[in-house]
Amino acid sequence: MAALTPEFVEAEYNARAAVPEHEQYFERWRKDSAFARGTLDARLDLAYGSEPLQKLDVFPAKDTRGTLVFLHGGYWRSLDKSDFSWLAPPFVAAGIGVAVVNYRLCPEVGIGEIVADVLASMRWLHVDGARHGLDTGKVVLGGHSAGGHLVAEVFAAADNARVLPAENIRGGVALSGIFDLKPLLHFSGNADFDLDMVTAGLLSPVNRRPQLECPLHIAVGAEESSEFWRQSEMLSRAWPDVALDTQLLPGLHHFSIVDALAERGQPLHEAVLKMLE
Repeated sequence: MAALTPEFVEAEYNARAAVPEHEQYFERWRKDSAFARGTLDARLDLAYGSEPLQKLDVFPAKDTRGTLVFLHGGYWRSLDKSDFSWLAPPFVAAGIGVAVVNYRLCPEVGIGEIVADVLASMRWLHVDGARHGLDTGKVVLGGHSAGGHLVAEVFAAADNARVLPAENIRGGVALSGIFDLKPLLHFSGNADFDLDMVTAGLLSPVNRRPQLECPLHIAVGAEESSEFWRQSEMLSRAWPDVALDTQLLPGLHHFSIVDALAERGQPLHEAVLKMLE
């Protein structure tokens, strides 16, 4: 591994700078999401807490056979659940309900509080999900970038923190996640994260053991930086009992990889369906 100088970390971890056309992806996500909300049974802004961002959107499926819970990325400080409604249609068509979760953002809160928000959304799912048409007996967790980290945090959470029973969670998909937060101490974004060596260690899933026994699919785009590759490979090695070998997806970068989750026939999409059989 190269020395973690600020210059190296900035070049390796600044995904938006590495993909100059990232705004085109954001615009497409927003447009396709608005269409999805207008055509599906969309139950929006369901509160799992008292704060404005402690809400989720639910897209139930007819004759449901499971639920995908999606945790968005944005480096814990940007983007919104409403940007990812577009993921729902192919899963709903396959009989899979979808819940897209919002959480509070840095710098208003720290990453630890964001993890607490996600765990609170799991509690909501257990108590209220069925009332909104979700099959909460079979759940797959999916997340991209910061959301990939949050998926791993749910895997590492104790039962009394997660509340949703372990046997109800059939697996997870972590796309382009960051699982060792220590390099971010040298990243410009830490002005918002406010991490120090102690909190970075505590919030790094590679330093803990998974409390779930179901499979975790880990994927990263082949066009992403070597540090994003390394992050995924680290979690695969640290969690050999649950983590499957890292999938290095050819031709995909940090933003186009989300398409691989939504597209029918793609390995990640099929993996979600298989975990919910």
